[in-house]
Amino acid sequence: MLLMILVQASLFVVDHVMVVHAAREAARTAAVTADMAQIEAAARRGGGLEPSRLRVTQRGRAGAGSSVTVRIDYDSPVRVPGIVIAWHSAHLSAEATMRVEQ
Repeated sequence: MLLMILVQASLFVVDHVMVVHAAREAARTAAVTADMAQIEAAARRGGGLEPSRLRVTQRGRAGAGSSVTVRIDYDSPVRVPGIVIAWHSAHLSAEATMRVEQ
């Protein structure tokens, strides 16, 4: 059981790295466009995460030279059999901020 918990914990760590990457990709896109559909698409492409569990929000975009922050929230599923009984998912999140270019 301890080994299964360690394996699942490592899968959560991998997912968190992917959430951080998705936030950075989305922030890069938000720096050049205010189109939320393009920002969400960048997050989905950048993270390789399950789209139905991914939420993207942005704040702070006021024009060229301002900062835009993108937040990614992701409910990482439990993938190791036997652990699901005690836990269904872990909430992971990350933010990235970039300077608005356009």
